[in-house]
Amino acid sequence: MANIPVDASAFAVFDMQELSAETFDAGLESAADELAVVFFWGFECFNCEIAKKAMLAKPDEIRALGLKWFHSNVYEHRDLGRRFMLHGVPTWFFFYRGKRLGRATGWHGLGQFEAAVAAAREKIRALEAKA
Repeated sequence: MANIPVDASAFAVFDMQELSAETFDAGLESAADELAVVFFWGFECFNCEIAKKAMLAKPDEIRALGLKWFHSNVYEHRDLGRRFMLHGVPTWFFFYRGKRLGRATGWHGLGQFEAAVAAAREKIRALEAKA
């Protein structure tokens, strides 16, 4: 599909498991009690490449967030794009025990991403307080 090879460095550095429509739910289930994040991206997506490069520039800070990482190319797995009503990439969705907690759309810097992770963790605390 793309003439430009995809830079998969971020996928390897952050141990991101690739998900398709067929493996999505089982993949999230494998995260168990970890906060899972799915990085939705696309081929020849300039902003996706910028996001990956920014993440690779701060690997320790990204790892310190304690996330279970997944990724999916929604240009290839269009069913997932429709399922999550994606209107653009990059987008990150946060999940806990299969429940969607929120998302971050576009890469607006590490601080904003950290805030999205913090908001997801706050939702986990609220869910556990109800239980």
